[in-house]
Amino acid sequence: MKKIFMFLAVMGVMAFSAQNAAAQDAVADTTATEVAAPAAETLDGPEEVPMHQALKTKFIEGGAGFMALVIACLILGLALCIERILYLSLSKTNSKKLLAKIEDALQNGGVAAATDVCRNTRGPIASIFTQAFLRLADGQTLDEVEKSVVSYGGVEASKMEQNLSWISLFIAIAPSLGFLGTVIGMIQAFDAIMVAGDMSPAVVAGGMKVALITTVGGLIVAVILQIFYNYILSQVESLTIDMEDASISLMDILVKYQDK
Repeated sequence: MKKIFMFLAVMGVMAFSAQNAAAQDAVADTTATEVAAPAAETLDGPEEVPMHQALKTKFIEGGAGFMALVIACLILGLALCIERILYLSLSKTNSKKLLAKIEDALQNGGVAAATDVCRNTRGPIASIFTQAFLRLADGQTLDEVEKSVVSYGGVEASKMEQNLSWISLFIAIAPSLGFLGTVIGMIQAFDAIMVAGDMSPAVVAGGMKVALITTVGGLIVAVILQIFYNYILSQVESLTIDMEDASISLMDILVKYQDK
């Protein structure tokens, strides 16, 4: 449930930002229309077009249908990336400090105190430790506790990798949509040639322009999402290594505790 709320919150923030940007664009368009005539009279050179206006123009020229699908892949992919980054950031735990607290709790209050320490700490490492102490409190042997730690570690690793398949899907779909737009643009160019009966650059330019813009848009979206995807993978790998190292240290602490 927390993940759903987090994802909806991210989508809401991005939608609100897009709405504000659209409102600003509308105000900018109105202002530009009002001052266009005086500016044309006073300036001799060509007027510089703002970047957001140029991007909007290219978006329309690339075909609203395909470009809207490409932008949708970008928005959904970024929302999933931000949700994963927030989840992984909240999953980080200072394992050395946690192990020191657990060792101190075992010496002073036993298994129950160590369990309370783990329950009051967030993150997958604390969740794994909690399962270990619950099984130890049930009278299970250290071998059984170690197996539960390994099994629950796999569960936590799977939780950290959730939604990564969807991000990789958007990475694959975005350039595919761009290439599909390219094919359609080429078909439009050949249709224009057939209708005009002429192969002049002016006839072919329209379809070729659509083809190139959709391809560029899809590739840009794929590159952006790929960067986030690789960053998330590096964070998952770092947390997995930390979990494995902390689990080994926990078993050493438990061996020492039972040898007393």
